[in-house]
Amino acid sequence: MVHLDRIYTRSGDEGQTSLGDGTRVAKTCERVIAMGSVDELNSVLGVTLAVCKLPAEMTDCLTRVQNTLFDVGADLCLPITKVEADRQPLRIAAETATWMEGQIDHFNERLEPLSSFILPGGSAAAAHLHRARTICRRAEVDVLRLVEQETINPSVTIVLNRLSDLLFVMARVCNVDARCGDVLWQPGGHAQ
Repeated sequence: MVHLDRIYTRSGDEGQTSLGDGTRVAKTCERVIAMGSVDELNSVLGVTLAVCKLPAEMTDCLTRVQNTLFDVGADLCLPITKVEADRQPLRIAAETATWMEGQIDHFNERLEPLSSFILPGGSAAAAHLHRARTICRRAEVDVLRLVEQETINPSVTIVLNRLSDLLFVMARVCNVDARCGDVLWQPGGHAQ
């Protein structure tokens, strides 16, 4: 378990931080940027849970997602090394994406098929979830930029891809529950 008795260390004052293996890297490196985007996503989900009244099953799902995102951060924080077999680092498992697919299918059962693109919005809960979805997409892209430079656990990008789909479906469910429905895209920008 983690034990923090002092929050500031001054070790990052010159633009560097430590990874999980103790390696010092620039705070501007792709790995730290990806970790920051995942952290931002987790924070936005925290805001969503704090300010929106969601059904219990959705709250439980998002709470599990928040824990998963912390695990994603831990996975990204520890580079994959050749000596990894000697340690038991926390790595995201493929089963996490499978669980998310089950959640997508479960929530999607309540929805009508889409016949139009939709705009982010509707109820406050849906708007917050759409915002989280867009941050999730950016986090995925940031991780993919890291993949261009280093080897990472491939389950990380898969989980982020599934999560953006899950957040999209959950946003639609929130609009159904609020009886406001999806906000349909009007090509050309003109509301009818």
